[in-house]
Amino acid sequence: MKLSVILPTFNEKDSIILLIKEILSILDREKIDHEIVIVDDNSPDGTYQEIMTVFTGNPLVVPILRTKEKGLASAIYHGISHCSGDKVVVMDTDFNHPPGLIPLLVKITDYFDIASGSRYVIGGGMETSRMRYFGSKIFNKFIHYTLQVKTTDNLSGYYAFNKKILDGVDPATIFYGYGDYFIRFLYTMQKKKKFILEVPVVYKDRQGGLSKTNLKNELIRYTGSVLKIRFCNRKKK
Repeated sequence: MKLSVILPTFNEKDSIILLIKEILSILDREKIDHEIVIVDDNSPDGTYQEIMTVFTGNPLVVPILRTKEKGLASAIYHGISHCSGDKVVVMDTDFNHPPGLIPLLVKITDYFDIASGSRYVIGGGMETSRMRYFGSKIFNKFIHYTLQVKTTDNLSGYYAFNKKILDGVDPATIFYGYGDYFIRFLYTMQKKKKFILEVPVVYKDRQGGLSKTNLKNELIRYTGSVLKIRFCNRKKK
């Protein structure tokens, strides 16, 4: 078994080196065969150049620079399509997702198709603002009832899966846009009867850099994505 950790970056110079070092330390301690694939969208702050300076010659760190394409979802799929692992972990690069959870997520994929972090199962939560926590929880309820999915956190983006579950899936139908891709990912996998186990995760405060999320714009985008899934699926039926 080989694990590939996918890290999409854009202006994460302040946190990415520490994150890579911590992931390497955790996976080495757990004796998990691994690689870390970083997909950088030509960050103006020099994220890619910093990674190359620190980790040049380290075969476990695979930096990829994209200069003609941008976007979170497409960067994630670019990393998945260029990785060599049969198991994959995807996570944020600002320490919002605690790296210490990686070994558990990977272990769960020995028994389930997907292990997905959730803020809304017992033991999960957020150390950031209560307003963001409850706002996200309410929106996840909207996703749950509109799409009739069983997952409680469809915006997490911190998950592990067996790469083979993407066989026969058209990536163009899932991996576009921003965090709304994860709604489509979980919805598609549940329709395909894949087994998903949600694991409690507590979001941490970001370390360095600025959030790329515009809450108003993303709310509009995510709502549109949910409604598109709902009504396009109804038409197909």
